[in-house]
Amino acid sequence: MSIVDARKTHELVNTTEPNLLEDVFDYSLPPKIRFDGPMIEYIDGQPVEFDPNSAKTRDIFITDTTFRDGQQARPPYTVDQMVHLYDLLAQLGGPSGVIRQTEFFLYTKNDRETLDRCRELGHEFPECTGWIRAVKGDFRLVKEAGLKETGMLTSSSDYHIFNKLKFKSRQECMDSYCEVVDAAFEAGVRPRCHLEDVTRADWDGFVMPFVDRLMRMSEQVPEDQGVKIRICDTMGFGLHYPGAELPRSVPKMIYKLNQECGVPSDRLEWHGHNDFHRTHANGATAWLYGCDALNGTLFGFGERCGNPPLEGAIIEYISLKEELCGIRTEVITEIANYMRSIDFPIPDNYPLVGKHFNTTRAGIHAGGLRQDERIYNIFDTTTLLNRPPRVSLTDKSGADGVAHWVNEFFGLKGADRISKIKVHKIARWVMDQYEVEGRMTSISDEELEAKVQELMPEYWETYKGKLAGV
Repeated sequence: MSIVDARKTHELVNTTEPNLLEDVFDYSLPPKIRFDGPMIEYIDGQPVEFDPNSAKTRDIFITDTTFRDGQQARPPYTVDQMVHLYDLLAQLGGPSGVIRQTEFFLYTKNDRETLDRCRELGHEFPECTGWIRAVKGDFRLVKEAGLKETGMLTSSSDYHIFNKLKFKSRQECMDSYCEVVDAAFEAGVRPRCHLEDVTRADWDGFVMPFVDRLMRMSEQVPEDQGVKIRICDTMGFGLHYPGAELPRSVPKMIYKLNQECGVPSDRLEWHGHNDFHRTHANGATAWLYGCDALNGTLFGFGERCGNPPLEGAIIEYISLKEELCGIRTEVITEIANYMRSIDFPIPDNYPLVGKHFNTTRAGIHAGGLRQDERIYNIFDTTTLLNRPPRVSLTDKSGADGVAHWVNEFFGLKGADRISKIKVHKIARWVMDQYEVEGRMTSISDEELEAKVQELMPEYWETYKGKLAGV
């Protein structure tokens, strides 16, 4: 059948009232994620249906590695900085523990002081866990810290087994790892095995036999001490596309561990890297295919290109659950402001927290914002992030852009908002900067404040230059 023969006829639905699809694009929330059918993945050549809506009913959650992987890409945080960030993470995740756990190094005096001070805050979530090498002696540190759970490095690819760790065989490697898991059980500590470089590993020849053995070992201890599995896409090779092959297929990895090896969803965790710009998509895909925990860092900062951005996972979580679930989204902005205060670099166009993430420079966009901010703003960023939509004025902004800036400057709402006609003097001054003066940079807020005071003195006097949203 040709494309022409397969065409359908689509009739215009004429209406005088807009259909804004507000059930999905509820401005008070991030856009809701809806599915109208199963996802199909071929496992060993056979089609398997997955229900993506299960993520809406399962207890999916976020775990944090800002103080572990996040510290491997920057100078160390001070103890006070880590304690403050931990407190903010607790506020952001809310009382139900959407941000369920975080992890700490245990090797230095500062590591141990940080852990003690974070626990003294008394937050139930995020639970403090450790991170150690796959060395039996390191469990002394875990026991001394009184932790109930620790991550441990169990590298899974032959790149690591033979070329890095210098094991003589896979059997020797597996036996060594399992000795450390036994040491954890003996210490009463739940081991979380980090399958490093799993997207370059031999799944049939090592990964699944190793996980099978871990599950058999877990049968000898109480359920709440059974081994957890962290799926580590160490080099960012993972693919979320249906039909991709192992070892790179995220859906197939989750299925194999969950359905064939018997790892419960609440003991599976995804840890990705962003070398190919896939880290957020891969993490969300892991949620949809049956992995309950998504591991991330604040603003995605981590080894090399970073990890799944924790704040992005928060928004994805709300979109999937279709409600806030006790999350305090405005704390995202508070964390970003704090990070800037300690010289943490955040690009101006970085989603959700960059200086200009919801700033428009185009006049036609500014005109849309002036008429209805929903036209060019992703959701109610004023309420959810304490960040009103902004306009940065250039030669492309026009009178609409100037009017929007002035309205935000004065905090004018509803019928009080002024039209672009009333800002014509400022709009003319802006254009002269480019057409007459040859300017090549944006107009700063400070320059505009001065011009508002000079050219709109009546408004300045009435509203006292209140800087709403500036």
